[in-house]
Amino acid sequence: MEIISICQRRERMTADKPLRADAQRKREALLATAREVFDAGGFFDLRFDDFARLAGVGTGTLYRHFPTREALAEAVYHGEVATLCDRARQLQATLPAAEALATFLRGMVDHIDAHEGLARTLATLMTTRSGALTEGSRALEQAVTDLVAAAVQDGTVRDDVDAGAVMMALHGIGAAHDRPHWRAEADDVITLVLDGLRRPR
Repeated sequence: MEIISICQRRERMTADKPLRADAQRKREALLATAREVFDAGGFFDLRFDDFARLAGVGTGTLYRHFPTREALAEAVYHGEVATLCDRARQLQATLPAAEALATFLRGMVDHIDAHEGLARTLATLMTTRSGALTEGSRALEQAVTDLVAAAVQDGTVRDDVDAGAVMMALHGIGAAHDRPHWRAEADDVITLVLDGLRRPR
């Protein structure tokens, strides 16, 4: 069965059943509220109905868009992945290939640092929805694969290391967030990855 990417699926859903402007605004308000709660680390402390109150919408609106807490978490997760994939494509379209790859990888460290609470809570919730996690991982890996392939094509990156190794480094950076000097070490890991990918002269 063909796997539909997160970005493609979002576009297809919008095309098949577009939301009215007011409904779209309320849905985005709910997602923004959920992201803020994720980042603050309080996702499990709130009653599900409280998300509606914080977003300034009715509980009926909440349940219409997101019938369960897990559905809301999955929507946030898909949104985060789609944003990162869009960022990768934008960089690839506007920067030289090697610079686009480096900028994206360093931006991933920034993203992990800024949204550590979100990442931890999503990881906990999404362990029971492994299909969504797998889909997101594949979408991100494809974005990295495209960036690496472009740099290989223009001769700035070696052709004997694939994007899977880069993804392993990113996963390791995220998993090590509790280390006391995490940010400096994470930046150093990205430097090592980029140096290792560089084609020898």
